[in-house]
Amino acid sequence: MTGWIVLGVLVILVLLALGAYNRLVALRQRVGQAFADIDVQLKQRHDLIPNLVETVKGYASHERGTLEEVIRARNAAMAAQGPGQTIAAENQLTGALGRLIALGEAYPDLKANANFQQLQSELSDVENKIAASRRFFNNAVQEYNTGIEQMPIALVAKPLGFLPMQFFDLGSSRTEVEQVPQVKF
Repeated sequence: MTGWIVLGVLVILVLLALGAYNRLVALRQRVGQAFADIDVQLKQRHDLIPNLVETVKGYASHERGTLEEVIRARNAAMAAQGPGQTIAAENQLTGALGRLIALGEAYPDLKANANFQQLQSELSDVENKIAASRRFFNNAVQEYNTGIEQMPIALVAKPLGFLPMQFFDLGSSRTEVEQVPQVKF
C-alpha cells in the first residue's frame, strides 16, 4: 500500500514538472514570436531609410554628417545579431532618424516636398507599429521572466536552460524621448 502511495506521489510530481516545463517552453516561444514581429517592422523601417536619406540629400547636401550617421546606424541595425545587439543598434538608429526628421524643420522646401512628406508619414506609421510590437514583446518577456522566477518552477528553470530575457526598452535614447519639446511662437 505504501508503495502505491509513493508511486502516486512521484507520478503527480512528474506530471507537475512536465506541465511547468511545457508552460515555460510556451512562454519562451511567445517571446521569440514577439521578437520576430518586431523584426518584421524593423526590416520595413530599414527599407524606408535609404529613400528618405536620398530625398533629404537633394535639399540638405551640406548636412552630410547627419545623413552618414543615419546610414551607419541603419547598417549596424541590419547587421545586429540577437535581441541584445538589435536593441542597442535600433536605439542608435532611432536617435539618428530623429535628427534626420528634424532637418525637415530647418529646410522649408524639404518639408514641403511631397516625397519627403510621404516617406515621413510611412516612417511614422512604421514607428507606431514598432512601438506596438515592442509593447507586445515586453509583455511576453515579463510573463516569461515572471514564470521562471515563481516558486517552485524557479528551482528547476535555470538548470533546464530557462534564463531571464532582456526587455526592448529605449535605453540611452530614453532621455531624448522624455524631453519635453519646446514650442516657440
